[in-house]
Amino acid sequence: MGPMPRDLERLLSLRNFGVGENLLQDDLSFISSLTNCTSLRVFSVLGNFLRGPVPESIANLSSEVSVIRMEDNEIYGSLPSGIGNLLNLGFFDMAMNHLSGPIPTTIGKLHNLHGLYLGVNYFTQLPSSIGNLTLLNDLYLVQNKIHGSIPSSLGNCKNLLDLNLAHNNFHGSIPPEIMSLSSISISFDLSYNALTGSLPLEVGSLKNLATLDVSNNRLLGSIPNSLSNCLSLEWLHLEGNSFEGEIPQSLRELRGLRELDLSRNNLSGLIPSYLSELHLEKLNLSFNKLHGRVPMEGIFQNESAISVVGNNDLCGGIPYLRLPLCPSSKSNKNKLSHKMKVILTVVVVLVLCSILLVCLFIVLHWRCVSRKKAFSVPSLKNHLLRVSYAELLKATDGFSEDKLIGVGNYGSVYTGILDQVQTIVAVKVLNLQLRGASKSFMSECKALRTIRHKNLLKILSACSSVDFQGNEFKALVYEFMANGSLEKWLHHDGIENNGQEEESRNLKLIQRLNIAIDVASAIEYLHCHCDSTIIHGDLKPSNVLLDDEMIAHVGDFGLAKIISTISNEVVQHQSNSTAVRGTIGYVAPEYAMGSRASTIADVYSYGILLLEMFTGKRPTDNVFKDDLNLHILVESALADQVLEIVDPCILSEPEPRSWLKDTLVSVLRIGVACSMESPRDRMQIQDVVNALCKIKKVCENNGLRQD
Repeated sequence: MGPMPRDLERLLSLRNFGVGENLLQDDLSFISSLTNCTSLRVFSVLGNFLRGPVPESIANLSSEVSVIRMEDNEIYGSLPSGIGNLLNLGFFDMAMNHLSGPIPTTIGKLHNLHGLYLGVNYFTQLPSSIGNLTLLNDLYLVQNKIHGSIPSSLGNCKNLLDLNLAHNNFHGSIPPEIMSLSSISISFDLSYNALTGSLPLEVGSLKNLATLDVSNNRLLGSIPNSLSNCLSLEWLHLEGNSFEGEIPQSLRELRGLRELDLSRNNLSGLIPSYLSELHLEKLNLSFNKLHGRVPMEGIFQNESAISVVGNNDLCGGIPYLRLPLCPSSKSNKNKLSHKMKVILTVVVVLVLCSILLVCLFIVLHWRCVSRKKAFSVPSLKNHLLRVSYAELLKATDGFSEDKLIGVGNYGSVYTGILDQVQTIVAVKVLNLQLRGASKSFMSECKALRTIRHKNLLKILSACSSVDFQGNEFKALVYEFMANGSLEKWLHHDGIENNGQEEESRNLKLIQRLNIAIDVASAIEYLHCHCDSTIIHGDLKPSNVLLDDEMIAHVGDFGLAKIISTISNEVVQHQSNSTAVRGTIGYVAPEYAMGSRASTIADVYSYGILLLEMFTGKRPTDNVFKDDLNLHILVESALADQVLEIVDPCILSEPEPRSWLKDTLVSVLRIGVACSMESPRDRMQIQDVVNALCKIKKVCENNGLRQD
């Protein structure tokens, strides 16, 4: 803790300088004092609070230096061109800093370099001299601002094992030279760029590759048959492009495939039956132009592992998909006798007349009702149910207190069973006497009419009508969540609606982590993967509902805002309101200053929710007075006192304290990073999802399971 000493030059025989993962707070000028240490081979200062630019004197370090690790600090400015003087450098890591400007061309002089890690910075250019690093194994440049085309000279790096250029601004086509690098075996990730053109046929050269991700670009054309040569593929992500044509039959050769995502493309044709023969764990074919029968074998039996929504001409499949039945292949239309044709003609005429009479009656009835109240509801795409006030009244036993399961800001929620489908549902009845209730109803309808995600509460229908007294009535019908809200699991009030004491409930560490990932995934989808960006506006535990498998679903979009991105500016679609209302304790501080609705404000609410999940403390607890709040409490406890502030229920789990502490520190750091007071200091939601998934993987590797 504190600054670095300035008399390091006296350590003339120093070989390894390692002070990583401490609390050092200083600039980097101390590097100059190491230039006299001619035997220095390893320089590691990772995971501290070192700030400032990299001094030019780094080029004067010993020519014997083979390892430089400076990742996860607060270093800014450009990378000095003199870095090319360190000719024996084999491992160079400056990821997770604030470096900017072009990567210097002199990087190409480091002919002994095996690992180059410059991800999560602000670099803008990748020089073609990168192709001189012929011994390079790992190239990690994820999440920068690098623009221009991908240098074809990368094809010279014949020893490359792992290539990650995701989340940049690369454009142009994918150079076939890098697709020909048969050495790449770990991961080939070009996702979230602006790449165009087709997927090169040379992709078939990646015979030892485990992960291929070119998702969320602007690629087009057909999926090349040469992909079938990539026999080691386990994860194949092509979603978010403009691929067209049929899903190639050649993919059946990929017997080791575990995840296949082809969603959000223009693929057509039938779903290949061979997909049911592969040992897939996840299959996403949603939002294409596929048609015909959905298989019912293999992965197609697992409702949580497949998605085919957004393909309007599909039929069949398991009942969960709720697709129409496929027409029978046997047809006897051409064999009907003349007599049968006459009978059918008469029947059709009678049916049409009956339909006309019914339509006339409905029109007259509608006109009568519309005189009392004229109202239009936004259409809900692909909704499955049409319900009336009478049906909802019957399903909820007249909206009785015995069916009441919750009360929100604008209405009450009841449970019931709809006769028409015998499905348990949750019915949210709006209290239209409350100011803003009608606007909340409209906001929720607009937000939910096109979005589909496994971690969003599914709306089944909306009812806008009049009750039996002629009063205006509005209600929303959702899937019923058997395990209630996250709020009730985190905070045991001890009393249920029926007056009985509720049984003790406790969320395990891995359950909390799964729920945190579910909620973050839902928010990432709303922010990044919808046609229009959706801001939830009221993220809190009571709006997170848990199904019978403890999978989290984000609900209550009554305060949602819908925006669209034009160029790089956010344009408000719904109103001229400059702020989103929310719940005290979860609302981002900038809203109090009149700031416009923003996705980064949702991230703040998520950060507070995450801290609450793992500490068991509400942000409005009485303990938070004066300048103390939940964010400050957790931040000050990292990392030495973290076990003193976490939910005691977590500490009751039979896990080694040292490992448990490290896991909690990692999670709470994310919560703190999301709930920073300044919006620009907050973590991006995509990074939140990735970081939590990595933590979960570590937990699973340590033997921690939900069961």
